[in-house]
Amino acid sequence: QVQLVESGGGLVQPGGSLRLSCAASGSILRIDDMAWYRQAPGKQRELVAHITRGGGTNYADSVKGRFTISRDNAKNTVSLQQNSLKPEETAVYYCNADVILLDYSRRRYWGQGTQVTVSS
Repeated sequence: QVQLVESGGGLVQPGGSLRLSCAASGSILRIDDMAWYRQAPGKQRELVAHITRGGGTNYADSVKGRFTISRDNAKNTVSLQQNSLKPEETAVYYCNADVILLDYSRRRYWGQGTQVTVSS
């Protein structure tokens, strides 16, 4: 019913920048909260950044001041600007959305993930 498609991952040197994007499509009436998570090999998935429909944000302590989450409600997209990347931030990054469907039900959706590798 709803698809989330991430893009923008890749290989970057330590200290470099990447911009991740996620586009939602399908039977969407409205999207409330959106977020980015990441999962490194052998570790649990963790919240990186969260944004409400009204634009309120919060971040994991480890990324504050370096990452910025933003969204476009008209386009059903969310982005994550990542600056000053560190090798330990190598992970698969996942988009997440809290969606109100056309039948007024609420479901949470995940994207397929995009790989970010920080290495020299």
